[in-house]
Amino acid sequence: MWALLLVTLPTRPNAVRLRIWRALKALGCAALRDGAYALPAKHVAALDAIGAEVREHGGSATVLALAARDEAQRQEVLALFDRAASYADWQAQARAVQHELGRLGETEARRRLRGVADALAALQRIDYFPGAAAEQAQAELAALRGALDAQFSKGEPHARAAAALPRLDRAKFKRRRWATRARPWVDRLASAWLIRRFIDPHAEFVWLPEHEQPVRAPRQTLGFDYDGARFTHVGTLVTFEVLAASFGLEGDANLRRIGAAVHFLDVGGIPVPEAAGLESVLAGLRELHRGDDALLAAAAAVFDALYVAPGGQP
Repeated sequence: MWALLLVTLPTRPNAVRLRIWRALKALGCAALRDGAYALPAKHVAALDAIGAEVREHGGSATVLALAARDEAQRQEVLALFDRAASYADWQAQARAVQHELGRLGETEARRRLRGVADALAALQRIDYFPGAAAEQAQAELAALRGALDAQFSKGEPHARAAAALPRLDRAKFKRRRWATRARPWVDRLASAWLIRRFIDPHAEFVWLPEHEQPVRAPRQTLGFDYDGARFTHVGTLVTFEVLAASFGLEGDANLRRIGAAVHFLDVGGIPVPEAAGLESVLAGLRELHRGDDALLAAAAAVFDALYVAPGGQP
């Protein structure tokens, strides 16, 4: 259920029109059309207040209750409250700060962190239906705060995250057999590429039956991206991001860019420009290659190109 404000703004003064428009924007109202603004029903008082101001200055305003006729219509209204693009803008700001940490003094770095944190809090206040993008942004803020503390507060103890990932020595993971489910899609393909490109250049991959539950990997293999695997989703991180963090690769800006696209395509969250093209290319490769080794080889060329493509730095 939503509250709906139907409004005709006063023609003058312009300052009043601008103030009302800014108030609607600050509330995060969904615009159904010109003059029709919706909020979740529990925020009806905020629309009542705006309606009263409109009427006070000679405009017209009515606040109604709005209910969807069916699930499809409900989803249409919910889509108007989608904040994914706003989270993407916020993420760009946060990553710019992280990229510049090495050049900032502590006072300026902490000022920039406060600005990024305040911006996220303001966005979350109008994110009435938070989802994967909100979780991803919160994790990114925590990572930025951790990076800042690691640089400027090296001697201070820090609380560990509940699912803190142990740092692993790549030298101990050479010439191994790695197992995952057959017919790999985005996260599994990207993870396999990451393993062979940055962790274990001579990795051998074992493709497990796609629909077997529970997944049973052969002895002496390292599993990834399935329930019970050595490397799989942790918290808000997808397997690609877990592998990168586990082996000390999360500082590579180009890998973070690929990881953001993989994250979005695998579990949703903050959209990134590369995602749509990557999804289309990988889908085409899946149609072309029925063998998983051939599919991985073709996909690896795509990830190699994406890794070196311009735009890796914030």
